[in-house]
Amino acid sequence: MAEYKARQVGALNTLEFRLFFEKNGVPVSPFHDIPLFANAEKTILNMVVEIPRWSNAKLEICKEEAFNPIVQDTKKGKLRFVRNCFPHKGYIWNYGAFPQTWEDPNHQHPETKARGDNDPIDVIEIGEQVAQVGQIKQVKVLGVMALLDEGETDWKVLAIDVNDPLAPKLNDIEDVEKHLPGLVRATNEWFRIYKIPDGKPENVFAFSGEAKNKKYATDIIHETHEAWKGLISGAFDKKDINTSNVSVEDSPYKLSTDDEVVTSVPAENVLPPAPIDASIDKWFFISAHNL
Repeated sequence: MAEYKARQVGALNTLEFRLFFEKNGVPVSPFHDIPLFANAEKTILNMVVEIPRWSNAKLEICKEEAFNPIVQDTKKGKLRFVRNCFPHKGYIWNYGAFPQTWEDPNHQHPETKARGDNDPIDVIEIGEQVAQVGQIKQVKVLGVMALLDEGETDWKVLAIDVNDPLAPKLNDIEDVEKHLPGLVRATNEWFRIYKIPDGKPENVFAFSGEAKNKKYATDIIHETHEAWKGLISGAFDKKDINTSNVSVEDSPYKLSTDDEVVTSVPAENVLPPAPIDASIDKWFFISAHNL
């Protein structure tokens, strides 16, 4: 995936920060243009890293803006950071999304009994490397958990970088506990409690928090890929999702490279990260009755 490059505009930790993507100098969408599958067998997938491990800024692919840059999420005009819930520091894995997937809000999953959350499917990459914002990793799928977030199904796929030293030994969900004991349990705990410091209730999971296996996860990914195909082809109402792309054949939203929307993507302008308020480093101790 060396032909894809991140194009930073502005400073990290500011409202103005945008991380666009380009291919051979032409802006592309990490939601729509970067392929989901990295090999012909469809066993290796491309993951777009939004949030590096140990960091706190809640970065995400922006569905609403043209070419879907990575931005920092906001609430009431203020930048969002996740709190440190002891013993965790920020996000405890590299966190991101699979391109060309969409959790259809019109579809109720038969087992979770909840509709999709209208986002690309989330990925937790558990390898030892601390990734960079905008890095495109090739990963293999190991399993999936189903968070129920405000009444919506929010899948969390567990995956590992194919170049990680442990990758040859990790082929399904049971291998994670064998070689990385405690990680699945810590992942479950992290998602359950991370909103509590902000005054929200504990999150809940479908399947009693159980992580489903590789086959189940793969089926979910293919399902969300098919949903995305419906979105990008115009078969589904895109509502507020920006579907501009330069590479999806037969998409009514495909643009030529000299289209004004394409050429108006700002030039790279890398600025040093803005300082983060010291309160972001605070540790919150969640009482036992919440766990």
